[in-house]
Amino acid sequence: MQIINIHHPYDPCDLPKDDVVLALGFFDGVHRGHQEVIRTAKTIANEKGLKLAVMTFNHHPAVVFQKVNYKKMKYITTIEQKEERMRQLGVDYLYIIEFTSSFASLSPQDFVDEYMVGLHAKVVVAGFDYTYGKKDIANMSILPTYAKGRFEVVEVEKLSEHDEKVSSTAIRECMKIGDMYAANKLLGYAYETTGIVVHGDKRGRLLGYPTANIKVPTYSLLPTGGVYVVKIKVANKWYMGMAQIGYNITFESNRPMTIEVNILDFLDDIYGEQVSVEWLHFLRGEKKFDNVDGLIAQLKQDEQNTRDYFDARGGLI
Repeated sequence: MQIINIHHPYDPCDLPKDDVVLALGFFDGVHRGHQEVIRTAKTIANEKGLKLAVMTFNHHPAVVFQKVNYKKMKYITTIEQKEERMRQLGVDYLYIIEFTSSFASLSPQDFVDEYMVGLHAKVVVAGFDYTYGKKDIANMSILPTYAKGRFEVVEVEKLSEHDEKVSSTAIRECMKIGDMYAANKLLGYAYETTGIVVHGDKRGRLLGYPTANIKVPTYSLLPTGGVYVVKIKVANKWYMGMAQIGYNITFESNRPMTIEVNILDFLDDIYGEQVSVEWLHFLRGEKKFDNVDGLIAQLKQDEQNTRDYFDARGGLI
């Protein structure tokens, strides 16, 4: 897969010359609805003997339109994760557009001319609710008018789960309450965060439950605080683990939020390692214990519940 970063205005000489089937969307999460759009485009590309291209943005348009502070914007997938998902889906060209105020000022017709026709699209595929400007003048039903016969338009219908649209919004709502089963079902895979193992206060070692303290990108979306069953990948190998997103309130107040993973049956020091964590199941909320003995007893129960979770599913799969 070739990744092409575009800053508006672009030089056409910098772009591939192949005719393509072009899939459009922001694709945060690359969830099952997004996958349906991309697979539809891939099928058409194969049928027509064309390359598959996907166009997305480097950040959410809401940042430019000041609907959200960029410091508070959280993403289900990082750019790197999005790239990997696209690669797995068989995308040939991934166009990542820098969503700037200049780009945002394009009229719907100019956007079509420069970023559909200009990218050599012979077929454009997008979800039923895709917009490329103000919804009333830049929706999928109007796109054939702007296309002027230069490319085909394929609209992918809504994908629903229990009568609810599969969407990034629905996934975020599930994560707000720790329902990782529902979130992962909407995603079509286990929700994953990446980060670097950094030094913490090493209190877990004294409790008999050493943890990897993981620093994640500030823009990564996290599930609600609490204790979870997770899988963690260290040096390309997956391990069972139990993780806490929280503040270690048993020991003192006003602590910063941390992400700590106790890796089961693992004793190596891994400071500085880049790791991935898959969030599988919410065990409980964060609790404040009256004493260390109460905390240790709870950790033992958390460990047993974690092992039971994996045993019921045949271990690491």
